Amino acid sequence: MDDKIIVTNHKALSMKYGNKGFSTISKALTVLAAADKKRGIKTRVVYLDDNADMKKAGGKTVKNASDPRENKVAIDAVFKFFNPQYLMILGASDVVPHQDLDNPVNSAGGDDDVHAWGDMPYACDGPYSRDPARFVGATRVVGRLPDLVGAKEPSYLISLLKTAADYKRRLPEDYTGYLGLSAEVWQGSTRLSLNNIFGNVDKLLLTPTSGPNYPNGQLRKRMHFINCHGAPASPEFYGQRGNSYPTSLTTQSTTGEIQEGTVAAVECCYGAELYDAVTLAIDQPICQSYLQQGGYGYFGSTTIAYGPADGNSAADLICQYFLLNVLGGASLGLAALMARQQFVNRTSQMDAVDLKTLAQFYLLGDPSVHPIVEPTATVIPTSAETADAERFFRAERRQKMKLAGDFLTETKPTASKRVPTGKLSQSTRAALSNITKLAGFRDKQTFMAFAVKAAPVSKGRAAKVATTPSRYLVAIGIPEGVTTTEKVKRGIAVVAKELNGRIIGYRIYHQR
Repeated sequence: MDDKIIVTNHKALSMKYGNKGFSTISKALTVLAAADKKRGIKTRVVYLDDNADMKKAGGKTVKNASDPRENKVAIDAVFKFFNPQYLMILGASDVVPHQDLDNPVNSAGGDDDVHAWGDMPYACDGPYSRDPARFVGATRVVGRLPDLVGAKEPSYLISLLKTAADYKRRLPEDYTGYLGLSAEVWQGSTRLSLNNIFGNVDKLLLTPTSGPNYPNGQLRKRMHFINCHGAPASPEFYGQRGNSYPTSLTTQSTTGEIQEGTVAAVECCYGAELYDAVTLAIDQPICQSYLQQGGYGYFGSTTIAYGPADGNSAADLICQYFLLNVLGGASLGLAALMARQQFVNRTSQMDAVDLKTLAQFYLLGDPSVHPIVEPTATVIPTSAETADAERFFRAERRQKMKLAGDFLTETKPTASKRVPTGKLSQSTRAALSNITKLAGFRDKQTFMAFAVKAAPVSKGRAAKVATTPSRYLVAIGIPEGVTTTEKVKRGIAVVAKELNGRIIGYRIYHQR
């Protein structure tokens, strides 16, 4: 029985690093497997483009390394055959691609992400699809240990494999301190998040005036929660006051400041985008700087993310759940799986923004790493005597998560299919006009309509009571006074819930 499967692409790695570089990576993987064995985890490497490996798993060999469908089909076959407790994707998106889920809220001038790239489908049993609504029930513990896109030598990846091999569990008190960093305009939302995670807002830093450098070891806490602006292919995060966007954090300002064992949850747009810094001749992504310095895990978004200014929703919630699960003693991969399930389970219906949020957030790091000793443990388990017991309890947890994920797939109402908006009732038009004024759109908005795929209902009197809205109406645009030349995206999304021709609820989101 193999507890952890590492999937990657032999040819893609060899093309990047040559035979010598590939051999160095192979040796580092052998060291990681030996370290895992001492922790009671049996690890196997599977090359998705290797005929022998894929024949053993009963799957099709990946011929085109950049094809999302081929990789999804192959990884599904590997997972079905080995049924591992951990699945680790080795390499950035030019080795094993992200999945190309459609962005349900893609719109000209509002959200120009055609795809909500991510690893969510790899964590689900369902077959390849671009529809994010088909992947609301994650069942697998999955994480990605990335190399640098476009890299020519493997030292970066080797350093991450060494971190994974050498990691150690720490007591909860080693993670009581935290970094809370927020754009000033979103401090209401961030205060709620920090209170929910840590029970206080004592360490909240706002930009302006904080950043991009942090004296006195402010970055040297092991728990990071960041709610700032991000931008595509940018080694910087930004704060906001009015129409001013001072830099809050940079790749350079993190250098030498991230402590070994750090775990981060980052709401920023593009906060976990693995852009090609080598070809662009710019600093590597902030997320990859965290990992290079010994960070254990980084949970973030590949594309434009959403959250309210003062409340909590979308990116706020999924990031909160991830850190709370890590603090509870879960492995990084289990924490990500639990966060995904909690996000879906605690949302009445998955509207279009919810679906994009679920699709775009993913884990960077070895999913088998346990940063914190479970609160119920009195000693850090290291001896071989505990291996069988831990394997049993892991299998028990995975079975429960599998059942929970399957239930969500079968029952969760979703809104990903666009339908004609049609003629709106007078009540709906009036409500939407009021909501868009509250949102502060610069221009008059046209709403997109999304049909709701309802959950199955039981027969009888209860079935006569509506449990899902008729549809969702969504508009995405630019706030009043904002130009499209600004260095960060400032879009606003309004999501209105309609039932029988009447608006019964709404949310106003800001692009992070």
